[in-house]
Amino acid sequence: MDGLGVTSPHAPGWRALPEPAPLEMPVQSLRTLPQPGLDARPSAPRGLGWRRLLVIGGAVLLTAFAGREMSLVLDIARPTALQIVILALFVVLFAWVALSFLSALCGFFSMLDRRGGRLGIAPDTPLPTLSTRTALLMPIYNEPPDRVMAGLQAVHESLAATGAAEHFDIFILSDTTDPDAWVTEEAAFVALRERTGDHERIFYRRRPKNIERKAGNIAEWVTRFGAAYPQMLILDADSVMEGEALVRLAGAMERHPDVGLIQTLPIIVNGNSVFARMQQFAGRVYGPMIAAGIACWHGAEGNYWGHNAIIRTRAFAAHAGLPALPGRKPFGGHIMSHDFVEAALLRRAGWAVHMVPFLRGSYEESPPSLTDLAVRDRRWCQGNLQHAAVLPARGLHPISRLHLLTGIGSYITAPLWLLFLIAGVLGALEARFIRPAYFSGQRTLFPDWPIIDPVRAMWLFIGTMALLLVPKLLAWLAMLLRREERRGIGGGLRSLVSMLLETVIAGLLAPVTMLTQSVDVVSILLGRDSGWLPQQRDDGRLRLREVARLYWRHTLFGVLFGIASYLVSPFLALWMLPVTIGLALSVPLAALTARPSGALRRLGLLRIPEETMPPPVLRRANEIRAQLAAEPEPDGEAVQRLARQPELLEAHRRMLPPPRRPRIDPIDTALLIGKVKVTEATSLADALGTLTRPEKAAVLADPEGLEGLLALAGQVRAPAAVPSRV
Repeated sequence: MDGLGVTSPHAPGWRALPEPAPLEMPVQSLRTLPQPGLDARPSAPRGLGWRRLLVIGGAVLLTAFAGREMSLVLDIARPTALQIVILALFVVLFAWVALSFLSALCGFFSMLDRRGGRLGIAPDTPLPTLSTRTALLMPIYNEPPDRVMAGLQAVHESLAATGAAEHFDIFILSDTTDPDAWVTEEAAFVALRERTGDHERIFYRRRPKNIERKAGNIAEWVTRFGAAYPQMLILDADSVMEGEALVRLAGAMERHPDVGLIQTLPIIVNGNSVFARMQQFAGRVYGPMIAAGIACWHGAEGNYWGHNAIIRTRAFAAHAGLPALPGRKPFGGHIMSHDFVEAALLRRAGWAVHMVPFLRGSYEESPPSLTDLAVRDRRWCQGNLQHAAVLPARGLHPISRLHLLTGIGSYITAPLWLLFLIAGVLGALEARFIRPAYFSGQRTLFPDWPIIDPVRAMWLFIGTMALLLVPKLLAWLAMLLRREERRGIGGGLRSLVSMLLETVIAGLLAPVTMLTQSVDVVSILLGRDSGWLPQQRDDGRLRLREVARLYWRHTLFGVLFGIASYLVSPFLALWMLPVTIGLALSVPLAALTARPSGALRRLGLLRIPEETMPPPVLRRANEIRAQLAAEPEPDGEAVQRLARQPELLEAHRRMLPPPRRPRIDPIDTALLIGKVKVTEATSLADALGTLTRPEKAAVLADPEGLEGLLALAGQVRAPAAVPSRV
């Protein structure tokens, strides 16, 4: 750095944030109707009503037919209570399967159309000329900074290649609670500015209190800086997007003033473990067709997945302020799965919400193991179950309510499947050990024989499995029709083997996930909060002892369930074999799928086009990340690092939050206790040994407390006049 230029934190003009541009973001009421954001109805694709009728009406007809067949299988003329339960569970679960199947079928025909120019966003058209500014927001929470900064640098360079970089500002919005990780983030931010040479459009802010989690992080930015940016694009910590995709999204927002949000389809990449490669193969092969189906019949009533989406800032500020739900956690309090609700509130106010699955250049990563997926699912499960309190909100569009129901159903179906399996075994026990009443109470010479139709049951099972598996086959066929994508997934034969492999392993893991999610639902209903843990994004390997500790209950349940099925009937045990094998082998399955997938990679299995022909922005992000990983790792302890690096210390001072306003801001007990501990400490080691993590973070965020820690580290106190902070 040049010690006197604006690139140096010592320079008077150095700032970590732009000038404030406040924008009000009122909290929305779920009980009263808001003022509409637009006078006109959002534009929607032609024939949207017919599409919805075919998908939803078709699902109703399929479910009615399957329900009738199931009633004939059960011979439900004079039903028992258990038969009624089995039939009811079957109807609910089949309806879920039928709706997913018809939506995917809609997506298949939509992909054959090949136009995909929703909102004028098409990859073969010239890039639009932009006239507005867009903020790229990267919320992070105790994330490895190298990953975040490598991705942002690649995005920054990709934008520069389009010639439209001056229309985009990057904001790193930290909610990190670990004080050592916080200072590492600051160092990485300063280094990112140095590497890019851009000190005017890359910014960093850390919140001292991560109120309302990610939703609160975004809302805080909106209220401080939102008025300066007509659009904001939300990224996740593992998100990477191509510059062309960003320019096309911003151009679409400028051309369509009735659109409030555009959601892209992020492609899962960089999978190293077997589990992650399965996820990315499934997402790449089946995901586009599923997303195309959603876009086909959702129209302007689309959904929001929380990241890799562009949002109209003023519409979001005016209509998407989230209320706190009444009651205690886990159902009450701040809304965790905020994205579905924000999309519903935007659409309620008259703004269109669109999905654009045909836009390329949007990427993300997946959890590396079944265990890490379960950690994320636990949080999502609680957030989605909260949507039950949002469903009655006034003014929501019916499709928005369907989105909320879908979010709830994605987790409620797990315990329903479990109950259905248990009820099936109990039904078999009832048929075997409870003597039926052959003669009714009325006088008759002819007995009433119970009839169970095994042939009809077999065909019903085959039909249900077809609804589950045919979409995979159709998605694979749609990929084969595109030459470059066919080559990218390994060609016809190798991709077929990959699809079969993914289907078999996913089928074995499905009952494990079913049981895990069922336990999660019960835990949430009992009032246990999930908390907020950072997501594991790299190596998912665990010791076998740890895996056994996590999955021994699944193994035990699978063994007992298999024994019970066999005692009822060997034929029933054969039917239940896919479930019992998956559960009984849950420990080795979880361990093996978390291991690196070197053999599969060498064989070319579970391959995706982005692996064989990585887009420039992904290749560049991985290169930068490897370069940063190869650099010597500095001492991670925050105080000692600040004491040794004057430039970082000055940047840290400039980025401190404003001081507490007496009688306005709440008293920070962690800061008070931490400052007392620092005052009484005789050495830095003494202070660090007594400070808790929240206390250390609070002291490092306070000018007086910071100087006390630096004094203990042997650092000369700074002058009393501290440069103004942002």
